[in-house]
Amino acid sequence: MSNTINNNANKPAIASSTVTRDLRELDVETGNIYESLVIMSKRANQISNNVKEELHAKLSEFASSNDNLEEIFENREQIEISKYYERLPKPSLVAVQEFLDGKVYYRNPIKED
Repeated sequence: MSNTINNNANKPAIASSTVTRDLRELDVETGNIYESLVIMSKRANQISNNVKEELHAKLSEFASSNDNLEEIFENREQIEISKYYERLPKPSLVAVQEFLDGKVYYRNPIKED
């Protein structure tokens, strides 16, 4: 079971809690703090949607039309999957780290003209 869940094992470690950031680091690449925040926000939404789809796909395997109360409380594999996704870092933290590491592709069509 851990092989199917732990597909993010090769990714760098990301802080699981809030980290104080120097705002001057965030606008180095774009030259504008607000543009950087928009980029990170859009990337966080992408990550959140991907994780949500992945979780729903894995949990849909356990859905059945005639669940009874005993089956719901005894499904350990479903509980382990849920716990794994609860321990993942927040999408916003992942997006900030990816942006600072230069792993986010973005473009501004207005600046390209």
